[in-house]
Amino acid sequence: MASTSDIKNGMCIHHNHDIFQIIEFQHVKPGKGPAFVRTRLKSLTNGKVLDHTIPAGHKLDDVRIERRPYQFLYQDEMGYVFMDVNTYEQITIEGSLIDNSGLLKDGMEVEMLVNAEKEQPLTCELPQYVEMEITYTEPGLKGDTATNTLKPAKVETGADVRVPLFINTGDFVKIDTRTNSYVERVKK
Repeated sequence: MASTSDIKNGMCIHHNHDIFQIIEFQHVKPGKGPAFVRTRLKSLTNGKVLDHTIPAGHKLDDVRIERRPYQFLYQDEMGYVFMDVNTYEQITIEGSLIDNSGLLKDGMEVEMLVNAEKEQPLTCELPQYVEMEITYTEPGLKGDTATNTLKPAKVETGADVRVPLFINTGDFVKIDTRTNSYVERVKK
């Protein structure tokens, strides 16, 4: 059990029969009345974010969560198959546990958040940036670099990304996996 004084960003707790991760928190001591902690919680099972206020000194049921390196192997009708880099065990998880699963490439290293008490995978986090080849986009025009206009493009995994007008088919681009957005062109 933990107390509200132990709260920190990234801490995971049981709340309303679910596991939540604390995204941000703020200790508040109003001029009148008891102190409390204002928190923003993200569910690790469905991704919903909620605001919650906890009275100061309240006990929290914390959960031991571990970050483990996994390698993406392939996708089949059962889900996405990953291999633990240390033990070589394979696990299958459903696509709803992966943010931006369209950007997963075979052999990609990811981090899995695992409930250490139950050995249950909770979420899969891709690297912050990935480099992908553009497999299809409308032809670019020479000199179209001054505007911030974007056009649709398809990358090697089949995901859709919006890229600047000067990007052509066959170019390599860096993509931010958190927002699924173009960052820069990569020279290969």
